[in-house]
Amino acid sequence: MVSVVQNVAIDCADAYGLARFWSEVTGRPLHPEDRPGDPEAQVLLAEGPVLHFNQVPEPKTSKNRIHLCLRPETSREPEVERLLGLGATLVDDRRHPDGSGWAVLADPEGNEFCVLRSAADRAATGS
Repeated sequence: MVSVVQNVAIDCADAYGLARFWSEVTGRPLHPEDRPGDPEAQVLLAEGPVLHFNQVPEPKTSKNRIHLCLRPETSREPEVERLLGLGATLVDDRRHPDGSGWAVLADPEGNEFCVLRSAADRAATGS
């Protein structure tokens, strides 16, 4: 017997607002029944589990123990700029001059996530 991952749950102060941010990040829709002010909201990913946002009263206080790693369809650099424009912040820049590495960003509520190199970026450097 095995278990299947149903969703990735993310605690937050504004479930609908944060779900909208991640909907724009992923280009995937919110659950059709989700509305502003709902204590829970979901982003319906094309494959795999959904992103499930739970409204909780306590604020985030430390580094995430689990996080999402994103591999953009475009190059990493324009994707990082797009995400910053959506409201993300740069937490740690782990990109290297040779193109390797990643950028650590945070969503509007401070949840960290990484932006990796795209498949095209990796192919261009042979790694």
